[in-house]
Formats: sequence, C-alpha cells, structure tokens
Amino acid sequence: MAAPSASAISKLHPQPSGDEATLAKLGYKQEFRREFTPLEVAGLAFSFFGVVPSITSVLFYTIPNGGPVAMVWGWVFACPFILCTGMALAELASAAPTSGGLYYWTYSLASPRCRNFLSWIVGYSNTIEMIMGVSSANWACAIQITAAISIASSDQTYTTTNQQLYGIYAALGLSQAVIVSLGTKVLARLQRLFTLVNASLCFIIIIALPIATPPDYRNSPNFALGEFTNLAGWPSGFAFILSLMAPLYTIGGYDASVHMSEEASNAAMAIPWAIVSSVIVSAFLGLGINITLAFCMGTDIGSLFDSPLGQPMAQILFNSLGQQKALAIWCLIIIAEYIMASNCLLAGSRQTFAFARDGALPFSRYLYRINRYTGTPVNTVWFEIICSLAIGLLSFVSTQAIDAVFTIAVTASYIAYITPITNRWVFKNDFKPGPFYLGKLSFPVSVIAVVWMVFMSFVFFFPATPQTTAQEMNYTVVVLGGFMFLAISWYYFPVYGGVHWYTGPVANFTPATRDEDSISERKDEHDVDIYVEAVDV
Repeated sequence: MAAPSASAISKLHPQPSGDEATLAKLGYKQEFRREFTPLEVAGLAFSFFGVVPSITSVLFYTIPNGGPVAMVWGWVFACPFILCTGMALAELASAAPTSGGLYYWTYSLASPRCRNFLSWIVGYSNTIEMIMGVSSANWACAIQITAAISIASSDQTYTTTNQQLYGIYAALGLSQAVIVSLGTKVLARLQRLFTLVNASLCFIIIIALPIATPPDYRNSPNFALGEFTNLAGWPSGFAFILSLMAPLYTIGGYDASVHMSEEASNAAMAIPWAIVSSVIVSAFLGLGINITLAFCMGTDIGSLFDSPLGQPMAQILFNSLGQQKALAIWCLIIIAEYIMASNCLLAGSRQTFAFARDGALPFSRYLYRINRYTGTPVNTVWFEIICSLAIGLLSFVSTQAIDAVFTIAVTASYIAYITPITNRWVFKNDFKPGPFYLGKLSFPVSVIAVVWMVFMSFVFFFPATPQTTAQEMNYTVVVLGGFMFLAISWYYFPVYGGVHWYTGPVANFTPATRDEDSISERKDEHDVDIYVEAVDV
C-alpha cells in the first residue's frame, strides 16, 4: 500500500500560518479571523488618532496657553518625543504581537518577584485608557453636535443642558457598540472608508481654509508663527508646556493597532509599521492643520476662546467660510470624531477580551467569549460602552470633572506604556526582537520616551489656571487615582484579591490544539520570554 502523500497529510492536519505559529509561541490559540490587511491596520491607527477632530477637541488647551505659538511650535516640539514613544512600543509589538499587548509585555520582561503585580497594574491602566478614550471622543462628539446646531441657527446661539448632552453622548456610544459588534471582515473593510474620510478632511482644512478666509481674518507670518497669547495665568513657559496636551492627545493611543494583532495578517510587521507610519503621517498633517489655523484664525484670540458656538474651531470655520460651508465641514468633523470613538471602542474591546482571557477582570468568564455569529467579542464591546456611560455621569458633577477624561486617557496610557518599555532594560530578561528592530538606537529611543512620559504625566495633574477652586480643579488625579486605588485594593484584598490567584498571562491551549513538539516543554514552564517561551499555565 502506497504511503500517503505530503499534500494529503497537510489536508488532514493543516499547518498553522506564520501568524498563528507566532501566537502559539506566546501561549494562545487563534480565536479571531485574520481579516485586517497591513494597510487596514495602519488605517485604523490613523483614524484612531483622528487628527482634525482631535485638534478640534483640544484647542481649549492651546489657545489660552500660548495661542499661535503653542499651536505651531508646541506641535513641532512634541512630535519627536511622540515618535520615540511610538517606535519603542513598535519594537515590543513586533516581538510579541498579541491583543493583550502592554500587560503581556510587562509580565514577560519583569522580574518574577513583581511581574504579576506590574502586569495587573498595566492591564488595568490600559483598560482605563481605552474606556476614557471612548468617553472623551464621544463627549467631544456630543459637544460638536450641539455646536452644529448653533452654527445652523439664525443667531448662532444654542443652549443645551447636561441632560441633553448626556443623552446625545449615550446615543453615540450605543450606536457605536452596534457597529463594533459586527464581524471582523466588515470592520476591516470599513477602515478604508474611515481612512478616506479622515485624510480628506485634513486636506479640506489645509487647502480650503486659506483660500476662503477673508482678509480681515488672515494673519501675518509674524503673528501666526510668533504671537504668544497667555490667557490662563500661568507663567509663559509652563503655559506652553500645558499646551502640549493637544499633540499628546491627538497622536495618542499608539496601542490601538496592537490590540488588533490577533486579527491582522503578518502582524509582527504590520502592527509596528502601522504605529510608526500613522504617527509620522499624523504629525505632518497635524502640523499643516495647525499652521493653517494660525494663519486663518484672526487676531482676536479671546473671542475664539469665548465663542458663542462653544468651540474655537467652529468659530474659525464660521469666520472663514460662512454659515453653510462651515456647517458642511463641521458635519464632516463630527463624522470623523464618531469614527475615532468607534475605533477606540474596537481596540478597547480586544484589549478587554485579552485581559479577561487571562482572568484578570470581574466577570472574566462572561467577557471572554466570542460571538458564534460575528466571530467577535460582543460581550466586551458592550462592557466597554456600559463603563463609558457610567463615566459620562461625571458631567453632572462639573465641567472640569468630565473634561478630565481627556487627560486621564493620556496619563493612564502613559502608565501602561512606561512600564513594559522600562522593564525591557531594567530587569534581566531574554528579549528577542521581532522583524521591526531599531538596533543601537533602541536604548536611547526608549530612554527618551520614558523620561518624556514621566515628565508629562506630572504636568497633566495641574489645573487649567493657578487660581482654582474645588469645582474648577483638575479632576485627573482624583478620578485616575480612584480607579488605580480600586485596582490595587482588589489585587491585595484578603483571601479574594488578585495576589492570591492572578499569575499573569495564561496559555489557553488544550492538548489537542498544541503543537506536538512544544507541548511537553510548555507544560511545566513557569517563565515567559517574549517571542520564545509560552506564558505561565
């Protein structure tokens, strides 16, 4: 009897793809469909940044803290540091492309004495970052919708209540949850449309605004590139530093594409290049937009900050384009903001799924589920939105309380970024780089990124003005501190706390799905080395 051919054997026992094999080395089985192409992953990262809607949302930080100088030169100053952070994370993403990302890398690279705790903290910081990202984008979108009503009204004034704003905010989140619950293939193809909308909006602003702006609102180069306006009351140097919130919020959330690792083809290359390319493209487009605004905003900076439309960008567009054209572009900004929030929810749901897969979240057994119809983690999508709806209730406390979601999104992400980057160099580990590797530049880039993030994290705890009250204080430290206190308390809670049962990432292979040549060596392993060994079992 003839021996079976190699092709016949491969049909009976299909070999895993390169992506699946890489994921298997990290201790996980393939559970998602890999429908995202490298370009779609990059498009997701670019749309997640949402350059125009993000700049629109955070002009409140730049206009009173430096005006044109902060908008242009603050952007130029911050972007090299942003790129260093992105490249440091891209190296880790290339070495271990998994949806868990940051907390997985933290555990893999830390000392056995502290890796469980550090992984726990990073995982919760990352979860908070994603929930706050959805919340901040949807809150900004709700405000932008009310600004659209103001633009369309006869006298450009429209007053809204907190209840109405929260209703819009909730409707946005619930509708996004429906979209993000769709299948992976649909979500992947949508990224093409999302990328087109965001890129087109950037070029519309850069090209149309200078052409249409009346002479009365056109600024000289001396004003656009050299006028420093300080309306906040801080010393000018510190005011300039506070204005850096704008570029850091705009080009933030580098880990969005990381959490799509298990749905991307050629993830070890696609994910890091998505991070780096989206940062570079967004940096240049953002600079072009800020220069355009500085030349077309007029000289009365105070009137923009106190605009009856409620948004400085809306007032700039109205002054330059008139009511109808301004309203048309403003509607595109709202759509781009909605896309940004949707992609944040998409990435956040995958991070939550991964963290639940390793048993770290409340109700993990219910969150770690793939919907049989869509092939996506629908439960974690709705978990994120429910948490976001709860965060939105801060709007009933004060404006400053809900505005804190913008800075919390950045500071929580920095906690999650700093830890694995630092672990790589501080602790003894067997880090083996992936295809994306900086070589000799790796260490200095990591040092620059960590020092930058530590410094800016402290800056973001300061209030908007030096003279502040309990109502007007910066609630970032209160809200973020409260969340981190709960996370640490649960970890050390007597008997039931995570310290008693959380052991870091947990392999989810069954004997039937493990590779025969690796099962025995993984079974008793208790160490994790990125890209080589499996996680704790």
